[in-house]
Amino acid sequence: MANTISSTNKLSRRVLAYILLCSSFLSLCSTAIQLYVDYQDNLSALNQRFDNIETSYIQSISTSLWDFNEALVQQQIQGIVKLPDIRFVKITTGFGKVYQHGNEDVVAAKVVEFPIAYEQNNIGILIISADYEDIYARLWQKAGFIVASEFVKIFIVALLMGFIVHWLITRHIYRITTYSQNISGENLDVPLTLLKRSANKDELDLLVDAINDMRLKLKNDIVKLEEAENALISLNGELEIKVYDRTSKLAESNKQLQVSLDHLTLAKDQLVQSEKMASLGQLVAGVAHEVNTPLGICVTSITALKEKVQELSHAIETENLTKSKLTSTLSLLIEYQQIIERSLSKAVDLIRGFKSVAVEQHTDPELKINLAQHVNDVVNTVKTLFKRKNYNIVVEVDESLNLVTYPSAWNQILTNFLMNSHIHGFEGRDSGEVSIVFTEDEGYLTLIYKDDGLGLREDIKSRIFDPFVTTKRGQGGTGLGMNIVFNLVDAKLGGTIKYIESDVGCIFKVKVPIEHEKIIKAAKIR
Repeated sequence: MANTISSTNKLSRRVLAYILLCSSFLSLCSTAIQLYVDYQDNLSALNQRFDNIETSYIQSISTSLWDFNEALVQQQIQGIVKLPDIRFVKITTGFGKVYQHGNEDVVAAKVVEFPIAYEQNNIGILIISADYEDIYARLWQKAGFIVASEFVKIFIVALLMGFIVHWLITRHIYRITTYSQNISGENLDVPLTLLKRSANKDELDLLVDAINDMRLKLKNDIVKLEEAENALISLNGELEIKVYDRTSKLAESNKQLQVSLDHLTLAKDQLVQSEKMASLGQLVAGVAHEVNTPLGICVTSITALKEKVQELSHAIETENLTKSKLTSTLSLLIEYQQIIERSLSKAVDLIRGFKSVAVEQHTDPELKINLAQHVNDVVNTVKTLFKRKNYNIVVEVDESLNLVTYPSAWNQILTNFLMNSHIHGFEGRDSGEVSIVFTEDEGYLTLIYKDDGLGLREDIKSRIFDPFVTTKRGQGGTGLGMNIVFNLVDAKLGGTIKYIESDVGCIFKVKVPIEHEKIIKAAKIR
């Protein structure tokens, strides 16, 4: 019995607890029903008692009142009060005489009035008050007895059920648990058995058979696992040899790939340099063509000037010089002088702008520049390539903005933007709008470049900054222009560049940090 209620036997405790709970609930329900039935019976008995008072007492009370026998009336109402549950009785006669007995202050649960008549003459009223205290007291007493008896019965049943559950189930489950905890690869040959079992099998016997079957399967699996492990060890040895051989081959392949990658990187650098030089070559050709015109005008004007000077000298030598001829000759000489000055000034401006761009294409200093002047020089130089096109290039930049930056980077960025608009955006067109807007805010310089050209194809937008991406493959396009721009913005200027979606043309946004003042110390050569 000690094992039945052992604190370590959780299943027995749970079964015992469930039995107690269920039995207690059923006992409480049956007790409540029984008490309710008794309560209704008591109420019926009280009602019957009132009926008996009406039939037994009213007639004698009416006779006593008619005879004015007050002593008998008092005895009669005292007899009514002595009845169970009756607490107070009161008689009021038609002459105002009152007879009463019992507790007048009782809180009555039921009050009944009976008229008192004698030979059809109404001579008074009988008022009877009753409460349920005796009923409740009897019910509580009975409830205590029922609960006590039910508790003893439940306790005995629970102990018996706990013992039965332990003897039939839990002790075997404990043996199964102990066997399962102690089972290992060394004792798989020992079967599980239960003690003192009947010949008829039940669920516990089926569980034991299943565990024994599992034991045998586990034993077979362990044998197979050992065989597989031995095979795996052998296979691992072979694999190590293969891995070593393939690692050697892979190292050789990686070395060859690295050499190929170095060659590709060198080829890419050469292509990028070629692209830069091609751009510079186009600028040289355009500037040379533009400079040719004012220089040709200068040569023609100087030839005409020389002829007029010779004519003037000859007229002086032959003394045929007149005032009108001298005046007209001097006017022509002044006109030729102005033509030569204008042409030379134009040539000087072209060469100065080209010199600034060309020099910075090959040198890479960080300089303090006036951004407006530098941008205009680059745009004017690149415009020489668009001589036969009617492009409207609008530049918006603060003329007082001075900053320290890499001028060569901005030369290449603006040149590539403008050349892309010319070659790709305005293909098949003689006119177009280009907007170059520089703004400065909180230490950052922002360039918004926009044209109204053809725009980018959908398959190009996400790869516009990748190397060798071009729509002019086989037509002279290398696909390095925008990659060069990206590398300059990202690596050299330390900024960002992105393509902005637009319904018309292309929009690029470049944002880089800037410095207004920077002290650059030159190294002293000793």
